[in-house]
Amino acid sequence: MSPHAPGRRRVHRCVAVGLPLAVLAALATEGPAAAGTSLQEAHVTRTATLGDIPLGTFSDALLPGTVADDRGVDLGGIGSDIFPAGRTGEFWTVTDRGPNGQIKVAGTKRRTFPVPGFDPAIVRIRVSGDTVKVLQAMPVTTQSGKPVTGLSNQAGRDEAPYSYDAQTPLSYNPDGLDTEGIVRAADGSFWLVDEYGPSLVHVSARGKVLTRYVPQGLGLTGADYPVVEALPAVLLHRKVNRGFEGLALLPGGDLVVAVQSPLSIPDTDAGENSRTTRLLRFSPTKKAVTAEYAYRFDPVDVVDPSEDDTSELKISSVVAVGGDRLLVEERTDKAARLHLVRLSRAANILGGRWDDDATSPSLEQLDDPGASGVPVLSKRLAVDLGTVAGVPGKIEGVALVDHSTLALVNDNDFGMTDGAGAFDAQGRLVDSGIETTVTYVRLPRGV
Repeated sequence: MSPHAPGRRRVHRCVAVGLPLAVLAALATEGPAAAGTSLQEAHVTRTATLGDIPLGTFSDALLPGTVADDRGVDLGGIGSDIFPAGRTGEFWTVTDRGPNGQIKVAGTKRRTFPVPGFDPAIVRIRVSGDTVKVLQAMPVTTQSGKPVTGLSNQAGRDEAPYSYDAQTPLSYNPDGLDTEGIVRAADGSFWLVDEYGPSLVHVSARGKVLTRYVPQGLGLTGADYPVVEALPAVLLHRKVNRGFEGLALLPGGDLVVAVQSPLSIPDTDAGENSRTTRLLRFSPTKKAVTAEYAYRFDPVDVVDPSEDDTSELKISSVVAVGGDRLLVEERTDKAARLHLVRLSRAANILGGRWDDDATSPSLEQLDDPGASGVPVLSKRLAVDLGTVAGVPGKIEGVALVDHSTLALVNDNDFGMTDGAGAFDAQGRLVDSGIETTVTYVRLPRGV
């Protein structure tokens, strides 16, 4: 199935979604629910799967000639996020930077880009029965209409890009975006988040980058669109490949952005062992960050009983559920839990000592931030998706379908795996067999 170019623009005004009854009950409940309670009664009501669409066919329908060889890869990766498109069963999704993997060469991991001409795309889908259908797709482009690509931006900061077999270095591209979260504003434009900068990216209704907001001091030059250093400099310490991932649109129009993993302050070890990451509130009107919050992960073995590595904790989705309230997804690649969080003025740490690189110990080094006077956001468990039969792994997008139903989308990584065996002797993909799916989960009553 080939996507078609965008037709007449339809602007769907974003309406504040009422707080789900089940989630409201969770908010009112004192203390976390115990194992074996009604949290386990959440259940899957529908699973729909995206069919096979050759990546070259998909890409060339949007930007002819950009993909000379898709190496047998099908369209995937659209599970980076999901946002309601205004009609029943329809959603906006976004791909990430494209097929990529890691291969060890002389003991060092190299980041591979098997289809370097791939351009991140905004994709409108419809869930119809057990099928996910592509209704519309638009490439993310520069001011002059060129593909941004998904290639790394800066040598020395981002992973060096290599060919599919990790043997040939590829060129860096300052326009490149590793897109993740997506929301659509009331005026029809889109906001995306990116892992590289990390960045908050404003995109027109047709997919053209209007402005890319990056941390102060990033020094990104040569991009074919405006780059504005409007984010706190502390974000320069983001872990490689763990920049911004979650993005929510609050009813008043403000955005909430999640740093996927704890920052590496003062060093890599601190970030790897920390359970404290950060959320930012951004005002599109002021074009500025107006608040920053400390968010505390649960222990990794609580999120995922099969995991003991704290560095595997990630936030991949944040969803506005009315007012200043969010659902925040904590996950590993195998399990995920959704917490209800309320943003409060008293929890704002923007511009304080925790944004200062010289602060010691850093926010990320604190074993108990609350006991050290940090106003950590309070949270309550809404649903443990790891206990719900039929929920796939690596859930990266969450959306509200109605007052008690969630739509979940997984990132299938374009069927890619890591290692030298990802491609056969002819350079064709050895597909993982993992498909892109949209899964509906009904929340239990009385949580």
